[in-house]
Amino acid sequence: MTESTKPAQTARELLRHAVAVVAYRGAKALRGAPSDFADLKAAPSTREPIEILAHINDLYDWALWMAKGEWTWNNSTPGTWESEVARFHAGLAAFDAYLASDAQLGNSTELLMSGPIADSLTHIGQINMLRRIAGSPVKGESYARAEIVAGRVGSAQSAPKRDAGRGTRRRACGHHRRADARSPRP
Repeated sequence: MTESTKPAQTARELLRHAVAVVAYRGAKALRGAPSDFADLKAAPSTREPIEILAHINDLYDWALWMAKGEWTWNNSTPGTWESEVARFHAGLAAFDAYLASDAQLGNSTELLMSGPIADSLTHIGQINMLRRIAGSPVKGESYARAEIVAGRVGSAQSAPKRDAGRGTRRRACGHHRRADARSPRP
């Protein structure tokens, strides 16, 4: 059993794993974006990627406040793409460090999961979709096979694990099979 497949023993450990999932998926979505990607406007009423990323970062500022028992929200003004990417990983690191400590949680693990963590995964998906619209799609993989480790929240993440030897081409999310490649599962 690897560290990434070792079951969480507590709800707090599961939260830390969820934060590592956000870091892994987020780093993949943010890495290698075209230089003009931050300001992409898909439609008049949509947020630009830089605005979405700043919102994700605000979510993790909020998550840390919530973990400490406060309900403090701030709508930040987006910086540069590079500064917001750095802020993303710094915010995850601060939240993860609090979760790893012995400090009491000021709100339930369920609230932290259903609020900022779940919301951030939605927004990472939006960034992935915008990457595809921008002509710079993020390569799919099976996230169930990814090496995701609690505490690993920086930009340096493990390399994707491909579905080698399966004999079927994968769709972008890595677990769907093409309709013409369907066969009974083993």
